[in-house]
Parts: sequence; C-alpha cells; structure tokens
Amino acid sequence: MKQFILTFFLGTVGVFSMLAQDATVKGKVVDANSNEAVPGVEIRILSSVFNTETDSEGSFSITSNNLPQGEQVLIVNKADYILQRIPITIQNGKTVDLDLILLQLDLSEVEAQIGIISLSDNELNEDEGTSYNVSGLLQATNDTFLDAAAFDFSATFFRPRGLDSEHGKVLINGIEMNKQFNGRPQWSNWGGLNDAQRNREFSMGLKANDYTFGGLAGTTNIVMRASQYRKGGRVSYAAANRSYTGRIMGSYNSGMTQNGWAYAVLASRRFGEEGFQDGTLYDANSFFASVEKKLNDDHSLNLTAFYTPNRRGRSTAITQEAKDLKGIKYNPNWGYQDGEIRNSRERDIEEPVIMLNHYWNISDKTRLNTNIAYQFGKIGNSRIDNGDNRNPFGNYYQRMPSYFLRFPSPTSYDYQQAYLAEQEFINDGQIDWNNIYQTNLNSATGYSSYVLQDDRVDDTQLTFNSIISSAITENITLNGTLNYRSLKSENFAEITDLLGGTGFEDFDRFYSGPTPSFAQSDVQNPNRIAQVGDAYKYNYELGATVLSGFAQAQFKYSEVDFYLGLNASNTSYQRTGIFQNGYFAEGNRSLGDSEEVTFTNFGAKGGLTYKVTGRHLIDFNGGYYTNAPTLRNTFANARQNNDIVDNLTEEKIQSADLSYIYRSPIVKARVTGFYAGFQDATEIGFFFTQNAFGTEDNSAFVQEIVQGIEKRNVGVEMGIEAQVTPTFLVKAAASVGQNIYTDNATIYLSGDDYDFDPNDGFVEGNDLEARGKRTVYLENYHVAGGPERAYQIGFEYRDPDFWWVGATTNYFSNAYVDVSSLRRSEDFALDTDLQVFADYDPEVANQLLQQEQLDDYFLVNIVGGKSWKIKDYYVGFFATINNVLDQEYKTGGFEDSRRSNYQQQLEEQSNTGGPLFGNRYFFGNGTTYYLNLYVRF
Repeated sequence: MKQFILTFFLGTVGVFSMLAQDATVKGKVVDANSNEAVPGVEIRILSSVFNTETDSEGSFSITSNNLPQGEQVLIVNKADYILQRIPITIQNGKTVDLDLILLQLDLSEVEAQIGIISLSDNELNEDEGTSYNVSGLLQATNDTFLDAAAFDFSATFFRPRGLDSEHGKVLINGIEMNKQFNGRPQWSNWGGLNDAQRNREFSMGLKANDYTFGGLAGTTNIVMRASQYRKGGRVSYAAANRSYTGRIMGSYNSGMTQNGWAYAVLASRRFGEEGFQDGTLYDANSFFASVEKKLNDDHSLNLTAFYTPNRRGRSTAITQEAKDLKGIKYNPNWGYQDGEIRNSRERDIEEPVIMLNHYWNISDKTRLNTNIAYQFGKIGNSRIDNGDNRNPFGNYYQRMPSYFLRFPSPTSYDYQQAYLAEQEFINDGQIDWNNIYQTNLNSATGYSSYVLQDDRVDDTQLTFNSIISSAITENITLNGTLNYRSLKSENFAEITDLLGGTGFEDFDRFYSGPTPSFAQSDVQNPNRIAQVGDAYKYNYELGATVLSGFAQAQFKYSEVDFYLGLNASNTSYQRTGIFQNGYFAEGNRSLGDSEEVTFTNFGAKGGLTYKVTGRHLIDFNGGYYTNAPTLRNTFANARQNNDIVDNLTEEKIQSADLSYIYRSPIVKARVTGFYAGFQDATEIGFFFTQNAFGTEDNSAFVQEIVQGIEKRNVGVEMGIEAQVTPTFLVKAAASVGQNIYTDNATIYLSGDDYDFDPNDGFVEGNDLEARGKRTVYLENYHVAGGPERAYQIGFEYRDPDFWWVGATTNYFSNAYVDVSSLRRSEDFALDTDLQVFADYDPEVANQLLQQEQLDDYFLVNIVGGKSWKIKDYYVGFFATINNVLDQEYKTGGFEDSRRSNYQQQLEEQSNTGGPLFGNRYFFGNGTTYYLNLYVRF
C-alpha cells in the first residue's frame, strides 16, 4: 500500500511537472535576398499576449509555461517586408525551432514610403512659419491614422493633435536636430536624402523612447548609420508640379563587408524654374556619406556627413481681393528682369552636418552609444530694402482697386483710378525691377534708394550626447541619456545687390526727430555707406547652451507593459550686440553682452499597455514637463537691443492620451482620446503697422510680446483598416479636435523707434514703462493651424503581379484664421486720448472681433505603382495625383494688425472695395502630380 501511494504521488508530481514545463518558440529571421539578419522584427502568437522582437542577430525566442497549446499562427512582421503567417504546433515541454525565416522585401511599400517622404517634404512651408511635424510621421508605422496624417492630410497643414513641430523631436543617429532658435526641426538641412532616410523609428506622443524624453508631437529618430542600410543601389528620377519640377537621385550601400567596413553614399538634385506657385524657383543639391568600421564584436565607429545646399523662391499669403483678381497661384514676390523671373524673397540654406557615433556593446544586455555632432553654415532670407521709398510690390495696398474706393461716401470714390488699378494688377501685378534700377541710377547722390538684402543667420553648433540601454532582467530595461548642446548664432543684415547704385546710407530714413544719432544703425560708425557684402542695419550674436539628462525604466510582462521617465535640463541664453543702435545707445542696452538668462526645467512621464487579450489592448500615456522659452521668444527686440522679455518664465505642459487598440488577421483599429494643456507660454509677433488712414505716417515695425498664454488641445483620433481579401484593403481615419485659448493673456510692444503707441504713433519713453502690460482677450478663440477636423475613407488594391493602386476621399473642416492679439487688447477700444471711443458699440465690436472660420472642403487623392524584376534589377514607378477634382480651398490665414483699433476696423469694414488690410490667406494647390521612376540593384 505504501509503495502504491508513493508511486501514485511521484507519478502525479511527474505529470504536473511535465504540464508545468515551459514551451519555447524560437528562430532566426533573415533577408531573403541578402541572407543578412533582420533585427527589430515583430514576432507574436496570434490571438495571444505573447510577443517579442528579433535582436541584432535576427534571433528571437518566446518561452513560457502559459503559451497557448496546439495549432497556432505565428505572425512575423517588419516594415518594408511582406508579412508572414506561419502555422505552428505548441506543446508544453517542447521547443518549436523555426530555424531560418526568410523575409521578402515588399518593394511597393518601400517605394511608396520614399515617395511619401518626397511629397510631404514638399508640402512644408517653413518660410511662412507654417512648418508642421508631418514629416516626422514618415515611416512605416502600421498605423492607419498616422499614414493618413503623413500623406493625405499634410497638404492642408493639418497638425496631428493640433501640435506644431516645436512640440516634436527629430533626431538623426540619436542626436537632436531641432533648432534652438525656434524649437523646430530645419527639414531642409537633410532634404533630398530620401533614400537615406528610410530607416526611421517613431514613437507617438510621450510614449517610451530609447533616446530622449520626447515631445507631445512624438519623436522621430532617423537612422543614417552605414551598417543599417540594405546592400544595393538605387537610381531614380521624379517629375512633379509642386515645389520642384524634377529630381534625380542615386545611392549605393555596401552592407557590412567581411573585413568589418560598411559605407553608404547618396547624391541628388532637385530643380524647377517655378513650382505650383508663380515665381517659386527651386535649386537644391544633396550629398550624403556614411562610413562605419566594426572594430570588433563590441565596438563600432560610424562617421556620417551630409550637405544639402538649397535655394528656394518664396511665396506669401494674399488677400481675397488679390486672389479674386489673379487666382490662387499669384505670388507678389517676383517680377521680370531682362525677360527672366527674379524673386525678391529667396531662402538660401547651407548648413553641413558632421557626426561621429561610437557603438559599444558593453555586455549582452548593455549598450552604450556616444555621439558628437558639428553643424555650421548659413541661412539667408532675401528681401528688398526700399528705405523711405514706396513699396515696390504689385499688391501694395495703394496699388489695389480697394484703395481708390476707401472714402466715406460714393461721391468721393475714384472709379476711374480703381478700374485702371484693377487692369494694371490683372495684367501685371509684379515687381518692376527695371524701374527700381532706373530709380537708383537717377539718384542725385549716386547712392541706392533700393537694395536687395539678406537677413543672415550663421549658426555654429556642437552637440555631444551619450545614450545607454541596459536590460536588467528579461522584463526590465533601463534607458538613460546625457546631452550637451552649445550654439553660437551670428545674426546680421547683409547687402547682396545695390541694384545699380554705388552704396547705401546705413541709417533710418523714417526718423525726423531732434537727435540725429538716434537714426544710426551703428553709433560707432555714423553715416556709413554700406557696400555689397557689408553687414548693416543690425548685427548681433546669440549664445545658447543646454545641458540635459533623461532616465527611463521600461517593464514588459505577458499581460502588461509600463514605463516611467524623468527629464531635467539647464538652459542659458545671452545676446551680444556688435552694432550700437542709435535708439538704444545708452549703457550696454544694444552694444556688448546682455544679461545671461537661465532656465531650469524638468519633466516626468509614464504609461502602460494592458493586453486584455492578444487582440484587445488598452494603452495610456501621461506626462508633465516644463520648457524653456526659445531664443526667438526670449529677447524682446533682438535686432536692436539686449532687452529680455519682462518676467520671462518657463512654459508648463501636461498631457494624457488613452487608446483602445484592436488587431486581428483581418482588422486593425485604434481609437485615441487626447488632451494637452499649456500654461505660461510667451510668443513674440512681428508686424508693420499704420495709424493714419491711407498714409504711412506714424508707422513702425513692431514687436508684439504676448505672455501668460494658456491653451488646450482635446480630441479623438481614429484609424481602422480591414483586409477584406488578400489583395483588397479598405481603410478609414478621422480626427475630431478643439484647440482653443483657455484664458486671457497680457501684451506689450517694442518698436523700431524709442517707443510706439498703437493709436498715437511714436512717443518718448518705453511702452512697458509708459503703458505697462495690457490684457489681451484671447479666451475661447481657436488656436489657428490647419483644420481641427479631418476624415478619410479609402481603399488599396495590391495585385500579386506587383502592381497596386489606392484612392482616398478626405474631408476637412473647422479651420480658423490666426487672430491679431493687438486687435484684441485693451487698446482696441481707446482713442488717441486713451479714452474709450465716443461711438464705441460693444455689439458691433464683437462682430468686428469675430474669428473667421474657413470653408469646409473635400480632397480626392489617387496613388499607385508597379515594379518588375529583370534579372538582378528591380524596375518600377510610384505615382500620385492629389486633389483630383481640382478643389479650391484655404489652408490657413491670419489677420492683419496694421489697423488695430475699433474706429479703424469700422472704416476697414465699410470700404466698398473691400478692406485695405484684410485677412491674408494661404491657398491649397490645385490638381498636382508626382511621378517617380526607379531602378534598384
């Protein structure tokens, strides 16, 4: 009996031990063409919570005593490759060894992605301050909504979650590329390097990121490391009618050779006499090289350099009056000179970047990546300096028909002059370069009345960072980063063309007061005659240093993943005046070093993903952090003095988002609710203002400092796609948001002269001292920036014979014009005696201050491609037609602040010919195309 009991007991223990034994699924994933290991491949057991990724050697392993038993399906998924579904049978105590899994490259996805990068980069208009974070989304996210935002929504200046690009981070090889001046990435610094930008790692919002704390608009790390490129070459030619008309590109990647070397090179050229907008030339070259040496199994050194000099003709926002007469392609910035188009406003960028990256595998579980980057060069924005002469632009308000219909009664209207102005504008409406030259040649002194200048920014930046990642256990990973950035920014105006004259007198011609020295650009060199290549008007340096640290812990378990992250930074700014400006000559107010301003910032974030089942997931992310003001928003009037914005403080930001994610073999879907709040933001606006009706008396270039800005972005975004058949997919995406100011702010002004009053022109003293800060009533106005609501429905068909086509219909609404803060300040109701206007009517005032909502619109886009394999070559094309129905629509706009009080606005609204200074609009392109032909080898 005892023997039986003992035998039964041991047998039972053995059975339960066997039942409790782990099951394992393992294997190695390699590229079917090159036979090289493919890291970062998603491996998951369908309809379960078990998943992993392949390591740097392409290997993976899933081990647990809770793996689903019996016949299962293993999903093998990697961007740019064809997804595989592998049947397997799992039994406890057994190992399923899949050995080598061969992944086939999905060329249609690769070429579509490269094409989309080209398309969206073209849509960026950073010249006009409307550069958004669309390009940060350009990689294979496998997220339907983000794909829609990157491609179809980008042409409308749609901003995911209402966030400008300054709220996102862009890194290259782990090094932050956002400009310290305005916080935005300068995309043109790596424009034209499309083939070298395919390897992108994107994390949405504040989600866990291995490199940095991140930002609300997400974090993109572009991997430009020689060993990470697939071996082979690519030559392509693109034709389009958007920003450029042609582009040729060639690239080659060696892959890692047996002697431990790898290299990648690329060269391209983009060109066009003009894009969709009239007079917008495009002249850009791009060069890229990356070389890596694998020193041993633990150490690699990578050197990457790229140089993308580019020159682009700029367009600008126009009034409804100008659009009605000339159409949406009208651009006032250019004119004919000797039969050739010459644009007065060109953007010229030459900022090479060199970076050295060291990769150290300290152990199997710990990696250290140390980087150093050096960026230098120049940015130039050209424009005509017309001194005290009449504005030469064809759309200057005194040349428009509305100017001759501005009088208070019909008997005063000059219909003949209005008609002549209309015909002149319709038939020409451009800059008369010949007249400008003739005016300069006829000058009594021989000096130029008009010159062409560049507003120059010559930045030199050194960046150093070190990034560590360590797997403490199989479930816990620690990430950390130390980062240092130092910037020296030289800022000055430079004469580039005297336009027929012999020199240019460097003083303010508008000044007519009793103290001549006030008019001097540089008191140290009074009445100087500037020549081509000379700095004039203003000259100063900005210095910035940032030291930051980031730490993060990631926890991954079978049913829940979560993370916690902390960030801290110290930022210092200083201005050094090279010129001693006449209006601010006392003390060191314009010459020499300013006060050093320092900010200490911190942040915390966290989130979790709860895997309800393998198909249903709940994801939450939240964070709070502070940001130092950018250089742009730190100095009140940097071109002329050292004044720091009064009581400047850090911006406070908090955010949260909650997502439900569903994934099955047929359907993928995500619904996310998001919230972002901003407090204590500071913004500086720049505009030219006028006070006397119909003249330029008492006019000035004004800096408008708005402080204490509070905003809130809330909404829901959704994406869903269904693989109805193996070749046919339907998809839908939507974003419904509201971006508003949640409280009033304060405002004060800084002008070109000693001081400016919006109702009474110039007065002695300082605006901050004389008037103080005033309330600006922004509460419940919408924050402008593309449509708040966007909807899409579409399909894709992918034929087994390697051709594909897709189409989407997109609907946009709730876009608003950017409001004038000055118009909504307390000054709006005040007459020149600072008393309320005698005829002030609050109801009429509310109508005058109503924010304009732009019209809704539909856009239909078609995209497709085809590829062929001819021996060892892949040949194909990628093509798209945007706005197939040629819909006319406004992507955004802003109010003019020149005439900003109640009486002036009444006069503007009553003008029969339309307001002289009406809202200015950005118009979307009509029907456009993009065609890319390529050969891969």
